[in-house]
Amino acid sequence: MAAVEIIQEQQFPQIDQAPYLRLVSLEERIRPLRTGPTLAQRRQSRTRMLQRRHRTYVALLLVAGLAILSWPGPAFGGTTGAGLSTDLANSSVLASGMEYVVQSGDSVSSIARMINPVDPSLARAALVNELGSAVVVPGEHVLIP
Repeated sequence: MAAVEIIQEQQFPQIDQAPYLRLVSLEERIRPLRTGPTLAQRRQSRTRMLQRRHRTYVALLLVAGLAILSWPGPAFGGTTGAGLSTDLANSSVLASGMEYVVQSGDSVSSIARMINPVDPSLARAALVNELGSAVVVPGEHVLIP
């Protein structure tokens, strides 16, 4: 195989003003346009990178989902300090952090039943610990634990 090359006068001053034809072998003219990895290698590399990125996103979503599910809260059945689920604590009369004024006829057990209707023994123990006594006096201000 051979190719034709046209050479202008500036390159060869010994030639008169007219261009001339010269045979050039293909081995001299063929130069690679791009060096480095082939197109197939670049496509494989990109595919692997996209797969790693996809796996990373899925792993991050799973970790975030597990973190949200492990967080105690009302939607996931979390509990309050008195051992009551947050759903029941929100529906009960007294909640943690509230101040209750003792009425006549109230006892530590009746206040504990208002705090935790399901298991008042936990709330009673917390109240006795908070008050330092198992006796309440009407008009006394009790901080609900």
